[in-house]
Amino acid sequence: MAARKKPAAAKKKGGGDLIISKSRTKAAVKKCNVGGEFYGALDQAVRELIKGAETRALGNKRKTLKAVDL
Repeated sequence: MAARKKPAAAKKKGGGDLIISKSRTKAAVKKCNVGGEFYGALDQAVRELIKGAETRALGNKRKTLKAVDL
């Protein structure tokens, strides 16, 4: 009998996939544990940072994000 496939993971409300890496985030933390809710909050903060950078770049008539946009 063929192996059963696991059901697809439910997507987050309003979101889709994380744009941050859980494993790299955890590796970057040296002296603390990382709670499960931290990843979603970090992902949201990064998305807001990118959105703000994009708004600034477009306001300056550019289509390229640069470090100064952060």
